[in-house]
Amino acid sequence: MLGLTFLGTGTSNGIPVIGCRCRTCTSVDPRDRRTRSSAVLHLGEHNVLIDTAPELRLQAIATGLSHIEAVLFTHAHADHIAGFDDLRQFNYLAQAPLPIYADPETARELRVRYSYAFSEPLPFYGGKPDLRLHEFDGPFHLFGYEIVPIPVDHGRWTVYGFRCGPIAYVTDAKTVPARSIELLRGVNVLVLNALRDRPHPTHLSLAEALTIIEQVCPERAYLTHVSHEVMHADWSAKLPPGVQLAYDGLQIWV
Repeated sequence: MLGLTFLGTGTSNGIPVIGCRCRTCTSVDPRDRRTRSSAVLHLGEHNVLIDTAPELRLQAIATGLSHIEAVLFTHAHADHIAGFDDLRQFNYLAQAPLPIYADPETARELRVRYSYAFSEPLPFYGGKPDLRLHEFDGPFHLFGYEIVPIPVDHGRWTVYGFRCGPIAYVTDAKTVPARSIELLRGVNVLVLNALRDRPHPTHLSLAEALTIIEQVCPERAYLTHVSHEVMHADWSAKLPPGVQLAYDGLQIWV
């Protein structure tokens, strides 16, 4: 069985935002509390983490996540990698190295920012992450499933979403090239970022996200990477059939 758990669904500031007293940041609806975006892709018995958000430790505790077998990185912005060091606890629990996958540019950034993690291994687990870094330049396989990287434009950066059979996860897009739309066609579940109602220079607005969803035509779509300008109840009341606003801890299955 394939599935996805949303560990975090917020944008780079998280929600509540420091020092903000807006309706969303003071909301008592738990769905309005959004940690930075991350997810777990469930491939049968295997858990594949997508990004290491700053709150990874808290996200894992909140969802009962105690084992992962691989990590996929979408890009190297801080809100998607700042929880990198917390991978060492998963090494400790498994007593085994952890394969991680990134495009060449993201791999370079990881080696620079977390150079200690790629130095000589320690004789015990827990002192630093024990990782095996793999650079992808096209589809690859994990646990018998094909993983298809989906390039999208995030301003001047290229970000990679991932498709695994009927599920696709795309975050931080501003535009989705035609070739990537074709790679997404036929999915049952599409996860896509939608920052807010107003346009933004490097992230999809709600209207832009809905246009892409119409082009891909999935059975179900879930919106993530959402800002504090959005209250869960407000958007849920106006989204079209088949489109839902994700929230931290939500699980979906195909």
